[in-house]
Amino acid sequence: MMLLTKLFLAHLLGDFIFQPSKWVKDKEEKKVKSKYIYYHTLIHFALSLLLLWDLKYWKIAVVIAVSHYLIDLIKLYITPSFKNKSVPFFIDQAMHIAVLYGCVYYGDLVNHTVKLFQEIDLNLVTAFVFVSFPAAIIISKLLQGMARHIEDDHESLPNAGMYIGIIERFFVLTFLIAGHWEVIGFLIAAKSVFRFNDLKDSNSRELTEYILIGTLLSFGIAILTGIVYNTLLSI
Repeated sequence: MMLLTKLFLAHLLGDFIFQPSKWVKDKEEKKVKSKYIYYHTLIHFALSLLLLWDLKYWKIAVVIAVSHYLIDLIKLYITPSFKNKSVPFFIDQAMHIAVLYGCVYYGDLVNHTVKLFQEIDLNLVTAFVFVSFPAAIIISKLLQGMARHIEDDHESLPNAGMYIGIIERFFVLTFLIAGHWEVIGFLIAAKSVFRFNDLKDSNSRELTEYILIGTLLSFGIAILTGIVYNTLLSI
C-alpha cells in the first residue's frame, strides 16, 4: 500500500505542483510538437524514482512515464471534441491512477482487485448514494407545492441549490458516522450566515420559510441516514 501511496504522491506533484500553466497552454496548442509534454514526462519519471528511492523499481518508473505521455497525448487530441472540458480531464486522471494501481499489484492484479471489491462497505456506499440525488429529488417533491408560492426573480447558477444540498448532506453524514455531532451544528450555523444576506435583501417571509424547511429536510434526511447506518453497523 505504501508503494501505491508513493507513486500517487509522485503523480500529484508531477501533474499539479510541477506543471506550470504555461506548459499546459503550450501543450494544448502544439500537442505532440510541444517540448513541455516531454519535460512533463521526464518529471514524472524522475519523481517516481525519487519517491520510490530504489533503482530496482526503474521499470515501474519507465512504465509510468511512457503511459503518462501516451495518455496525456490522447487527451490533448480528444479534448476539443468534448463540450464539457472537465470530462477528458477526469478520464485522464482515472487512467493515470489505474496505471499506478496496475504497476503496484501487477503480480496479483485480479485477486487483489476482487478482494478490494469484496471489502467495500455496501451499506456505506448506499448511504452516500441515497443522500445525493435520490434525497435531492425527494426534497424537491416534498417542497413542490410550496415552490409555486416563491417568486424566482434572482439570478443563480443552474442547479446550484441541488448541489449545495448534496454536498452539505455528504458533510453531515460523514461527521455523524465519525461521531462528531457537534460539527453538524456548526454547518447549520455556517449555512445560516451565508443565507442571511439573501434573505434580508429579499425581505420575503415565504422565501425564508421555504429555505428553512428545505434546509431542515436536507439535514434531517442526512442525520436519519447516518443513524440507520450506525445501527446496521452495530448489529
